Amino acid sequence: MGPGLFWNFPPKAGCTVPQSLLQTMLLSRMAGMKEQQFTEEKPLLPEQRGVDSDMQDKGEEASGGLPCPASPASPASPVPPNEPPPPSRPTHRWHVIARHWLRQTRRRTSGVIPESCEQLMPVGDWKEHDIETPYGMLHVVIRGAPKGNKPAILTYHDVGLNHKLCFNSFFNNEDMQEITKHFVVCHVDAPGQQIGASQLPQGYQYPTMDQLAGMLPTVVQHFGFKSIVGIGVGAGAYILAKLALIFPDMVEGLVLLNIDPNGKGWIDWAATKLSGLTSALPDTVLPHLFSQEELMNNTELVQSYRQQINNTINQFNLQLFWNMYNSRRDLEMNRSGTVINAKTLKCPVMLVVGDNAPAEEGVVECNSKLDPTNTTFLKMADSGGLPQLTQPGKLSEAFKYFLQGMGYMPSASMTRLARSRTASLTSASSIDGSRSRACTHSDSTEGVGTVTQTMEVSC
Repeated sequence: MGPGLFWNFPPKAGCTVPQSLLQTMLLSRMAGMKEQQFTEEKPLLPEQRGVDSDMQDKGEEASGGLPCPASPASPASPVPPNEPPPPSRPTHRWHVIARHWLRQTRRRTSGVIPESCEQLMPVGDWKEHDIETPYGMLHVVIRGAPKGNKPAILTYHDVGLNHKLCFNSFFNNEDMQEITKHFVVCHVDAPGQQIGASQLPQGYQYPTMDQLAGMLPTVVQHFGFKSIVGIGVGAGAYILAKLALIFPDMVEGLVLLNIDPNGKGWIDWAATKLSGLTSALPDTVLPHLFSQEELMNNTELVQSYRQQINNTINQFNLQLFWNMYNSRRDLEMNRSGTVINAKTLKCPVMLVVGDNAPAEEGVVECNSKLDPTNTTFLKMADSGGLPQLTQPGKLSEAFKYFLQGMGYMPSASMTRLARSRTASLTSASSIDGSRSRACTHSDSTEGVGTVTQTMEVSC
């Protein structure tokens, strides 16, 4: 037999016709025609085809079929206009029969829909969108599609950064990629802060912190998210907390790094203004991002971010965002029972801060305003001002535990951080005889359950 009688059919999800059966059917069909004389015994090689064959191949590929070999009776040279066109190929040739079977197979299998969008969305396939909101355009980068009733992971960066500078190291971590394959991920850039953003016009009124939070429901509705689990850093943490206060049903959980719930007083505001007059903008923003130890040692991370803030972010746009963040008001939330009609975050919250970070006092203050029954306070040693950059592995472990406590990823193995926390809680509850072991709960299928008091963990 000549070449071309056997094909390796591309695998299709849900294909019900075995490859061996298709080949057997093809051979049996050809066996009944064995005594017929064919004008050609084997298909021509690609280099032997004429121009008309190349055009036919393109048409076949566009229609989903396989290319067929050209006939020797069809020369590559053009046909004179006065001569009749060459006769069509006999319909009984073996390659026509083979094409017929292939077309039928493709029609039966090409409409099969994968079980999930993860099969069609390779890792790293990020798509950029510019979404119009009531307070202006918002740049959003998304990967994946909504997966059933699972929430989307929505991030918001700190001032002086954008989603790449703030979250690339964290989301590229191996443990974090294991988590994100189960969720759609949505990165939000504050107006004018994305890489390559054009300068905002003179006189542009930058959205207030409340308005920046008010832009996010449009993003959630645009992509059809059921709800979100927010990850915010600094200014982004403040914005996501504001969103959860205004739209509590939209936010299922929050991971807040370096959040400061308090507005700046007059003294702090004047000091910031004076610093802006005597220093370059990147040097003004860096003390907000990094600890004093990191700045004094002028670490490689500080040097790198000083350069990237200066070169990749429009300085005029950054100044507007920086001014608006420093003009923020206090987050109006208080722990239940402390004031009349107290309002606080209703969703599970994990507060994260680095040891000796500039936002340490603000995070402690925020912890005192939250419901202790659904709040975890994670203080990370040797992580500096931006734990998601210096300790992405530890933060990924904590985030996995956080999701398991919310009832997601039950089949994922318990992380080292979760095991250590469970052990410490179990020993503490055994000492206190008045409390039952309901303080913590974990098993192989449920993960780690809810905790009845604020958890303070150092790692």
